[in-house]
Amino acid sequence: MKRLIPSPPLSFALFIVWLLLEQSLETTTLVSAVILAIAVPLITKGLRPAAVRMRRPGVALRLSFLVTFDMLKSAFDVARLLLTRRTSRIGSKFVQIPLDMRDPNGLAVLAMIMCLTPGTAWGEVAFDRSTLLIHVFDLDDEAAFVAMIKQRYERPLMEIFES
Repeated sequence: MKRLIPSPPLSFALFIVWLLLEQSLETTTLVSAVILAIAVPLITKGLRPAAVRMRRPGVALRLSFLVTFDMLKSAFDVARLLLTRRTSRIGSKFVQIPLDMRDPNGLAVLAMIMCLTPGTAWGEVAFDRSTLLIHVFDLDDEAAFVAMIKQRYERPLMEIFES
């Protein structure tokens, strides 16, 4: 069964989404939903990263609260800067962050954190996964920013995915 349906949650989600998009329960709609639910996970199987083995759920929960807090704080900070500073006084920069983490799942979560946090954007990761390029909307102290990313995000992600 695992060979036919490698990702049951994905298959189920595709089936439901197709029915919702079509807004019909006709036979042809149901058959096409089943075909999509089976074919898409099989075709995209090689694109998914390695299986996730989360080792420290307590750390993951703390990290999720920390990220939520940081996202809200960053949203207010970016809005304040946009409303109160001239564009020429906003110090946006690209910052290279050396990485100790190598797990693809941990890097994927770090990418999501960086992309979802207002004021930061994931630029690229080196082929050997040794450095990360981040664009920061306004930055005064590059060393402090690098230390913050490593301490607040990378270290907990390493505990979750690599310990």
